[in-house]
Amino acid sequence: MTNLSKININQVVKLNTLESSKKSEKIPPVLNPDIDLENDLAKRLDEPELYLNRELTWLEFNRRVLHEAIDAANPLLERLKFFAIFASNIDEFFMKRVGRLKLLLAANITALTVDGRTPEQQLQECAKLVNTIEDIRDQSLPILLKELETHDIQILDYDTLDQKQQDFLRLYYLENIFPLVTPQIFDPAHPFPFISNLSLNILVTLQPGIGEDAALARVKVPVGTGISRFVQVGDTHQYVPLEQIIAQNLDLLFPGEKQIDYDYFFVTRNAGAEHQESGTNDLLSMIQLELHDRRVAPIVRIVVNPGMDQERKRMLVDQLGLDADTDVFETPNLMAQRDLFELVNLPIPGLHYPPHHPINHHRLQDTQRSIFYLLREAESMLLQHPYESFTSSVVRFLEEAANDDKVRAIKMSLYRTDKETRVVDLLVQAAKNGKQVAVVVEIKAKFDEAANIKWAESMEQAGIHVTYGVIGLKTHCKVLMVVRQDYSKLRRYVHIGTGNYHGGTAKQYTDLGLLTCDEEIGHDVTELFNYLTTGHSRKRNFQHILVAPKQMKRELLDRIYREVTNIKNGHKGLIQIKSNALEDKDIVKALYQASIAGVKIDLIIRDTCRLRPGVAGLSDNISVISIVGRFLEHSRIFYFFNAGKEEYLIGSADLMKRNLESRVEVITPINKESLKTELRLIFNTLLDDAMNSWEMQSDGTYIKRKPKSADAIGCQVKQMEFAQTRLKTKRYKKLLRTVNARKRN
Repeated sequence: MTNLSKININQVVKLNTLESSKKSEKIPPVLNPDIDLENDLAKRLDEPELYLNRELTWLEFNRRVLHEAIDAANPLLERLKFFAIFASNIDEFFMKRVGRLKLLLAANITALTVDGRTPEQQLQECAKLVNTIEDIRDQSLPILLKELETHDIQILDYDTLDQKQQDFLRLYYLENIFPLVTPQIFDPAHPFPFISNLSLNILVTLQPGIGEDAALARVKVPVGTGISRFVQVGDTHQYVPLEQIIAQNLDLLFPGEKQIDYDYFFVTRNAGAEHQESGTNDLLSMIQLELHDRRVAPIVRIVVNPGMDQERKRMLVDQLGLDADTDVFETPNLMAQRDLFELVNLPIPGLHYPPHHPINHHRLQDTQRSIFYLLREAESMLLQHPYESFTSSVVRFLEEAANDDKVRAIKMSLYRTDKETRVVDLLVQAAKNGKQVAVVVEIKAKFDEAANIKWAESMEQAGIHVTYGVIGLKTHCKVLMVVRQDYSKLRRYVHIGTGNYHGGTAKQYTDLGLLTCDEEIGHDVTELFNYLTTGHSRKRNFQHILVAPKQMKRELLDRIYREVTNIKNGHKGLIQIKSNALEDKDIVKALYQASIAGVKIDLIIRDTCRLRPGVAGLSDNISVISIVGRFLEHSRIFYFFNAGKEEYLIGSADLMKRNLESRVEVITPINKESLKTELRLIFNTLLDDAMNSWEMQSDGTYIKRKPKSADAIGCQVKQMEFAQTRLKTKRYKKLLRTVNARKRN
């Protein structure tokens, strides 16, 4: 346990000026005046040393992702997938987070973060940590590739092939790749070419003649245009990287050259620039401009091979406007390792996790009866993805609504989706069937802007009422409402989820959803959609759901303080939260305050976490774990003991300043006792896990838990089993009785 009680008192940290300039609901003072601060440390809750850095803790999460790639307990091709995930995450980190820090630095903004760092300090520390973690990757990937060779899966170097294989690949290149390749010379007569984002490139050096300077050229490796990065050799599972095939056949691009040298480099550009909205009419134009800016934005990182000539490297750094200390990285291995996704799904069963097939929810087994009848009988259902099928629950809900003659209206918020899920097709079908359909599309969803613009246009053409949310706010909530004529009155059926309406991620992410016909929640959701389509919130009062930015943060703070009050009144105090991130300083400060008062706090935080657990006199009562496994943990769950009147909530919001103050988010209470028991089972399973969980230390590092027995199974496997058990009602009721008995104890 770390003791920070002797830290120096510094000036209270100012929030980043860009962050504090955003419009948000006024939040009450975090330090509740009714709560005594009994130790010196607690009186200095603004000290930067008490908070961890957002960027560094996110990078530490990716160290845990990389561990899954190294862990010999995972099947080989699944480990390869984690290498690809790690690479993709790091690319995105530089595009979004490093890009934003560089913008702050360029604007001479020196305001400190809550942990006391300037943008320049963060860039330097991030570069150092990325180098450290990527060194581990560079040592580990060759070991995995060697293991894959024992299963006849090989990524080969071109120069190790025999002549017949090389001739085969040269011919393949000539017929399928060569016409797509465009060499670009740069010299005094030809400016340095534009280098696109996430592009893999070959820097070609043509040896000079007598009295001439060496000529340089750039060749872009045309991956992503229907061309695979890894070219298969014959009918085997042997592959050669495309860049090597191009590099070893440069004589086709530069005929007659006697000596051709080459190097590889990979480029990442800034994707963090955002334009200000001035009204709904220019929103689409603004997004189109941002997409263009992203393609031509400044470069924030370059990866090169270690043997690159120093003069050529300096030239690249200078031409691309980079800092040699923080922007240039080296790897002896493959660059652009996100392309390893191409090989992950090779059909070799023994090298994958056992197949997982989501089951139908136990209350939705009857496919002959209307889902609306089943939902009225159940009143509310808790959906647990990917253990339970998204298609046979949420998509079924929408599909039946589109075709049910008694359905009058469908309203939906859409952040991300995909074609295969058929969400847009079903909404269009509903409109064609005469339903009133209104959809709030978030066209600022990072990296999905272009797709969402296309979805919005296709829905508008079908007569759907499409709006783009509230000016200045992202609409991140996941809400679907169906209005149906039931007997003598209209009834509202609602789905509120923690994840997107995206069938692909529903198979890969752990998420929760509430299907309900609760009238009070239905009333609030009606108000929510009226807010989203008008932007008018002045007199909208949500009585049951929590909505950001209007009152969610205030309500969460109130619930934290309520546990403190209950402790003072002689009750037990207990808070348990599962979130992807814990970044908001006000929430962290309130949790510190609750810990000081004696409230026990269990946090399951997947990645970014500013809070330091286990600090003497400050966070003795707080534990933090992170779970990394087969599925990406994505659900958000909130639990407050509330003096025995236990409260459970689920929703879309992470505990981040942007989510609580600059996005439209929804958290819904779970009122049905049987569903509360199901959430209790989830919490217990995650908190007890010893296979996939990491315990956070007060310095921001993590220690992986070790199972007590050789036959232990992870929390995600257990939840697969629980889903199967729910189909066997008697056995499941026995399991829930065990959970309730444990709760009483």
